[in-house]
Order: sequence, then C-alpha cells, then structure tokens
Amino acid sequence: MEQLVIHGGAGSLEGKTTEAQIMHDSLCKVWEETFEVLQKRTAEDAVRYAVRMLEDDPVYNAGTGSKLQADGQIRMSAALMDGTNNRFSGVINVQNIQNPIEAAALLSGEKHSILSSAQATEFCRTKGIPEYNPETEFRLHEYKSNCAGIHGTVGAVALDKDGHIFAGTSTGGIGCEIPGRVSDTPTVAGTYASTKAGVSCTGIGEQITQQAAAAKVVTRVGDGMLLNEAVTKTMQESDDFNYLYGLISLDSEGHVEVGKTAALSDVFYVFHDGEKIRTFFE
Repeated sequence: MEQLVIHGGAGSLEGKTTEAQIMHDSLCKVWEETFEVLQKRTAEDAVRYAVRMLEDDPVYNAGTGSKLQADGQIRMSAALMDGTNNRFSGVINVQNIQNPIEAAALLSGEKHSILSSAQATEFCRTKGIPEYNPETEFRLHEYKSNCAGIHGTVGAVALDKDGHIFAGTSTGGIGCEIPGRVSDTPTVAGTYASTKAGVSCTGIGEQITQQAAAAKVVTRVGDGMLLNEAVTKTMQESDDFNYLYGLISLDSEGHVEVGKTAALSDVFYVFHDGEKIRTFFE
C-alpha cells in the first residue's frame, strides 16, 4: 500500500488564520498531486516531486523564499535518503539554484554523496543546473527587519507499492545565522530511512542533531519497536532538554506518525489516514 506524508515546517500560527489557511491549502495541493505520482511511479519520484513543489512555493523557507543569512546571502541545504539501498545524499549551504533536493538526488549516484558550500554549487553547475536567485521581497524585508521567526523546513516521506521508503528534506536555514552553519537537514539526524521506516524533521536544527532524532526513530523501529512508540520515546527524551522540534514518519506497513516536543506548537503536516486527509489545520 502506498503512503505519503509531507510537512511544511513547524512553529506556531496561532492568531494567523489567513496564513494557516494558505499553508493548509498549499500542503493539501502538494499532497494530492504527489500522491498521484506515487501511485504511478516510485517513492523516490514522489519525494522529489513533493519537495520540489514545496521549494517552489515562497510560503515555505526552502528553495524560493529561503531566509537570508547574517551576510545577506541565501544558502540552502537538502537531503535525500533511499531506505532500501541505505543511500544518503545531500547538499549543504548550496547557493543560487532553484531546487536543492534535485542536487541531493544527483549526488546519490556519486562516489562522494554529500557536498557543501562552493563545491556543492560548482557541482550543480557541472551537472547543468542553471543559476537561479531564490530571494523574495518578503524574505529581504524580513532580513532587514532582523529576521522574524526561526523555523522553516519542508519534507516528505513516501512508501511505494514495492515497499521502498524514501525520505527527503529541504531548508533555507533559520535566518541571520552565521554563514557556514550546518543544520540537521543534510544529516541523518534530520533525514533518514531504512526498509522499516522513514523520517523527516523540522525545528531547531542543533537540537535535532544533538538528539539524532531521525536516525534514532528509524533505528528503534528496525529493532522491533512500533513506530508510534519509537516517536513517543524520542520526543519524551527530547522533552528532558526542553527541545523544540517535530517530525513526520511512516513505516513499512504504511502507518504514519507525526511527533513534536512539548515546547513546540505544531508541525505543519498532511497525510491520509485511510479514511480522510489529515492536516495540522483541524
């Protein structure tokens, strides 16, 4: 059975009904279009399709609409994990491209599957990925106004009819960070999958990394723990440190779990529970 869960970041939209509705409608559209892809193609195709759509929507902090760093530059990170072949690939602080998830996908076929900074950008050029400016007027204004907000990542996890699980995540960072900062997204702490489960995280990257959240959940499922138990335990451990993050996940049987720490208001997710589409906007 095919299954798909996506997210558009985490945080609080309390009192922001219009913004919440816009994000809800966008995520539902992405989920519906991507699920059609998943039914006809593979989990990899679906994850890449979903993340590309999210990167292209300036509502999110990934691809077009990414936040500016302290020096006024945009640097993006993304990762893709093939659970069947145990293959992780990613780009760290890549610049001037439209879809970082596609750069991560290209790297999955390379000997050195994770590249950073100028070398990641140069790799994109050698592969024919055109130059693109992801800056928006909104993000520039936000930057000049001391970078409101700290959350923003997009991600997808898919299970296809052949039982393959893929996870993908893309981010524009936290805004105004020190150039060179590495988030959780292009690491196995933020993006991870196996034949048993897949996870994409969102929230405070340093805390996700310190908790090794995605890899921990997937490993626990591989060791025999139920997905909901693995997510709950990981969140409880994170609450001991008052961490602020969430995640989406699914297992090889198509079960979906959305987890968040007690300090986090919400994860902006969409999936289908077998009866109806479930979203954060319920």
